[in-house]
Amino acid sequence: MATTEWGNQTSIADVILLGFGNLPELQICLFLLFLVIYIMSVSGNTLIVVLVVADQHLHTPMYFFLGNLSCLETCYSSTILPRMLASLLTGDRTISFKMCILQYYFFAFLVSVDCYLLSVMSYDQYLAICKPLHYAALMNSRFCLQLAAGSWISGLLASSTMTSLISQLSFCGPNEVDHFMCDTTPVKKLSCSDTSLVDTVTFILASIIILPPFLLTLVSYVCIIPTILRVPSTTGRQKAFSTCSSHLIVVTLFYGALIIVYVLPHTNTLRVLNKVFSVFYTILTPMVNPFIYSLRNREVKEALRRTVNSLLIFTGIETVQTKGLCPWGKAQRS
Repeated sequence: MATTEWGNQTSIADVILLGFGNLPELQICLFLLFLVIYIMSVSGNTLIVVLVVADQHLHTPMYFFLGNLSCLETCYSSTILPRMLASLLTGDRTISFKMCILQYYFFAFLVSVDCYLLSVMSYDQYLAICKPLHYAALMNSRFCLQLAAGSWISGLLASSTMTSLISQLSFCGPNEVDHFMCDTTPVKKLSCSDTSLVDTVTFILASIIILPPFLLTLVSYVCIIPTILRVPSTTGRQKAFSTCSSHLIVVTLFYGALIIVYVLPHTNTLRVLNKVFSVFYTILTPMVNPFIYSLRNREVKEALRRTVNSLLIFTGIETVQTKGLCPWGKAQRS
């Protein structure tokens, strides 16, 4: 087996991501399915980022955080899905060990930031609904930047810590990873050194990154519900419940899958289902978040309409100007 030097330790040169290789008859179907999901994820999240940046009506705390989330999830999807799509299409599941560690670094970084941003957004909703009179003073520009920066920096620190620990392990094979991406538990199985420190730090960091944001999100929505119940309009109450329930379902699936994979003890049953749970928070959540949080909102629909109209008007002006130059061009030639 070929070896290479990594972090002063001998390591395997290449890793084979088994992914969904145990379903050879479904490779093309899975490729088409994940390709559609990837296109929807990237296009939906990119659209949100463009609208938030371009439309001044969306320069509010809520859409500032949504823009951060959409930017993050565009990168999040692109960290995992392109490599998976290539392996499904070509059958080549080999990835260099350094690229595997690099993928893990960015994945851990982005999923950590995702956890914090979702809790920040739920807190923002709590302030907007339950404390509307104090909202502008509490959620000012400086505080918004601090919350967003804190989320990104916390994710960066957690990812750097875990990647540093894992890269110091000795890896002697086998070089097969029973997953569609390079994640903590599958990569640790390649190590022939003691992983107890990595196990402990992984559990502590996962608990810090996942549980407090999840609890803050739940508490925020629990506080929001009584306020919604006091809304006098039945239509307004139903609309608010519909929005909050969809948000709560998405974050519960996201945090729930993370808790099962990273916090709960790895029983045989959960170990088998880890790959399935991983699909929820790595592939499905980035696809549905733009539609759950943004594209159903009236403000986003109006911003999209304004942006499209502006583009049409700009194109129309350009066309008129071009037509107006034609006679001038002929006059010049004559």
